Amino acid sequence: MTSRPQQADNTADADTPAGDTLLSRHDAVLLDLDGTAFRGSQPIEGAIETVERFRKEGVAVRFVTNNASRAPEAVAEHLRGIGFPADADEVETSAQSGAALLADLVPSGSVVLVVGTEALADEVRRVGMRVVRTVDPDPPAAVIQGHSPTTAWRDLAEACMAIREGATWVACNLDPTLPTERGELPGNGSMVAALRTATRRQPRVAGKPAPGQFQRAAATAGASRPLVIGDRLDTDIAGANAAGYDSLLVLSGVTAAHEVLAAPEDQRPGYIGETMAAVLEPSATLAVGPQDGWRIAVTADALEVSGEGSPVTLLRALCQPAWESGVTAVRVRGEGAARAARSLGLPGIDYR
Repeated sequence: MTSRPQQADNTADADTPAGDTLLSRHDAVLLDLDGTAFRGSQPIEGAIETVERFRKEGVAVRFVTNNASRAPEAVAEHLRGIGFPADADEVETSAQSGAALLADLVPSGSVVLVVGTEALADEVRRVGMRVVRTVDPDPPAAVIQGHSPTTAWRDLAEACMAIREGATWVACNLDPTLPTERGELPGNGSMVAALRTATRRQPRVAGKPAPGQFQRAAATAGASRPLVIGDRLDTDIAGANAAGYDSLLVLSGVTAAHEVLAAPEDQRPGYIGETMAAVLEPSATLAVGPQDGWRIAVTADALEVSGEGSPVTLLRALCQPAWESGVTAVRVRGEGAARAARSLGLPGIDYR
């Protein structure tokens, strides 16, 4: 697991010199999409300008998505359509990672049953496999499963038969939900769970949090010091830690503050920011650890908080004592602490 930097007392704005920023410590940014760069078809505030800043500073960017339903060209087109500068060769999908893992597990030319979109099938063909959608007439050597909005019972039934007969099983990702403009809807992990139940087998996983997808993205960027930016602890941050890369957790997506305080060791970020634009701030101010203005005392049943400051600085201050003690309940003293804790949405706050 990557080491965490020391906390310091600095501030920054959009004009902060590159040498003073978290960005300046890294030679590539591995950027999650949903909840980090955009929500649905709406860019998150400051995200487009931040990607433009990457290019201005000569820092490579890779758009790393666990969604296996679209080809890199389609992902890049979507990004450009909502204002991001993006090329297909900057996109790393879990379909690409799944196909690469498949190529390591079964011989070239093998018959592979694809549960997913044609974009996934195309990636499987690119690594020299023969794609089928049923177990007859050629029994598949492997099954690869990625998200598709048209996956139906019949598709799962074919995969179930192949897996029961001993086919190698690769899942592009295990995300239980997929963020949409209508909210969190069933993702590939939910479909994988159905096959787990039916077959009593476990797949090999290609996408986040497995390290391979981030490692592939870093390799294509020629990076030795990549930074992962994402909004999910169990995929983005866990994947960064598994790969040994620094990580910036952003609060613009699905992760709530209380989940960060309770994060298991392999899902703990080194840095926390409100949005991905935080990467332009000094690294020391973003690091998990003590924060000016906040005093945290650990008791047997609560983290006692007093002081003044922004909600995100309070979260950074709370993480280290919570992780070290296992205590996540918060007791606040004073209106300043109460306001910040309420803004974080911390449940069951004890006001004294």
